[in-house]
Amino acid sequence: MPESIALVNSAKAEQRLPQYVAVEGPIGVGKTTLATKLARLLDYPLMLEPAAENPFLDRFYAEGASQALPTQLFFLLQRAKQVLDMPGNDLLDRSLVADFMVEKDNLFAQLTLDAEEFDLYQQIHSSLKMQPPNPDLVIYLQAPASVLQQRVFRRGLSFERAIDIDYLDVLADSYTEFFHYYDKAPVLIVNAAEIDFANNDAHFNALLEQVLHMEGSRQFFNPNPTLL
Repeated sequence: MPESIALVNSAKAEQRLPQYVAVEGPIGVGKTTLATKLARLLDYPLMLEPAAENPFLDRFYAEGASQALPTQLFFLLQRAKQVLDMPGNDLLDRSLVADFMVEKDNLFAQLTLDAEEFDLYQQIHSSLKMQPPNPDLVIYLQAPASVLQQRVFRRGLSFERAIDIDYLDVLADSYTEFFHYYDKAPVLIVNAAEIDFANNDAHFNALLEQVLHMEGSRQFFNPNPTLL
């Protein structure tokens, strides 16, 4: 990855590196892959969502609403622990790459819980008094539900086999609505449907260029894979 290293070194010299980068998007879009690769390249700490540790997640995908509340509460309590490990806004070195934003928990809770469950969830959420730092940059990866389903099946995690395409479609729409109103940090919106950040260096470097030359509070990256 010599070109990637050269891009990062140039950005460091010009003090253009974002310190806290959050990668977000629906299941299967490539968040963890991209976050891991960015953290390794930038030499930043990496914080991953502990999805595989949630003992209720496989039951939620298989049984649906009856398992939604324990699934969301487990994630909420795990997130509270992770917030304590995040570098604060007042620190000089707050470098971090994460494959989630704390706000995503509320998005999933609204999507999966009924009214009474959501009210209970919000009460517990408020009692935790989480105050996560705002990212310096959010990379929001988008892809249609059909692409998400293909990628989920391809990675072969047993607890994800029961995910329904209709759920992925509603989830993708929920993310679109969330980021339409999100204004706490600059957002790079990436059409990730036809590019391979994991295995194609040209694709990754094209995204890296966007990250390192981000301008304004919102920027769109719609790469043409045939030209990369």
